[in-house]
Amino acid sequence: MAALLFTFFLAIGLIDGNRFEVVKEELLLPKLQKECRFVLISDVHNKVYGENNAPFIKAVKKINPDFIVVAGDLVTSRVGEDMRPGIELVCALARDFKVYYGLGNHETKIKERHDKFGNQFELLKKELAGKNIVLLENEGVELSEYHIRITGLELPLDYFAHFKLKEMEADYLDGLIGACERDKCNLLIAHNPDYFEEYVKWGADFVLSGHVHGGIMRLPVLGGVIAPSYKLFPKYDGGIFRKGNAVMLLGRGMGSHTLPFRFFNPAQLYAVTLKPRR
Repeated sequence: MAALLFTFFLAIGLIDGNRFEVVKEELLLPKLQKECRFVLISDVHNKVYGENNAPFIKAVKKINPDFIVVAGDLVTSRVGEDMRPGIELVCALARDFKVYYGLGNHETKIKERHDKFGNQFELLKKELAGKNIVLLENEGVELSEYHIRITGLELPLDYFAHFKLKEMEADYLDGLIGACERDKCNLLIAHNPDYFEEYVKWGADFVLSGHVHGGIMRLPVLGGVIAPSYKLFPKYDGGIFRKGNAVMLLGRGMGSHTLPFRFFNPAQLYAVTLKPRR
């Protein structure tokens, strides 16, 4: 019996670790001027589907978004890692669509730990430069057609610590990314969802997150089982969350790292339609 259970879970882990679903969401946002559609991609971790990510790219092209958001962890922080799969994926998508890329903890790690990772982050930036890809390192850009300001938040690594959540001071985000322009419709790319309440206090109308990978395994009613911080049954595991008028979309990720398994938790590619709230 134990051998059968082990084989069953191993099969589920491998199957779910190598497939993805397209999830459609439609949301109303205040201050939005014009309807738009975008794709949310998070936590690719250099994952490749099929030959050269052809099924992945085909799915995005079928959605035909106005733009794409990458919510961090395109690559994985391993010394000497081959980053070409993630780079080639984003560059392929950028031939047809504008890409706004906010950093995750793995990009921040190779950026901050130069002693360990050398120039890996500089190589990543160089490969993405000038290819219709906007890398947002604690900065924002205007999408004036939609009255959107999209900001990429890069939190230091101590905000991703295991076991204990670091407290965030009230004015901390203002110091990193500046005061919120509250007359705009503010989309905040913030890889770590645990600070959703702080993002809302800053002024975010719509938060785009990742990091949790859906909890690795998902159980009925209980949801995601474990977060990267090793917290069991995290509050934020995947999908839509709301606080007041603000919304967070937490992607379950397109890949994995360390162990290539996902249990009852296939990867998800989000097709999001935003409509003005009149």
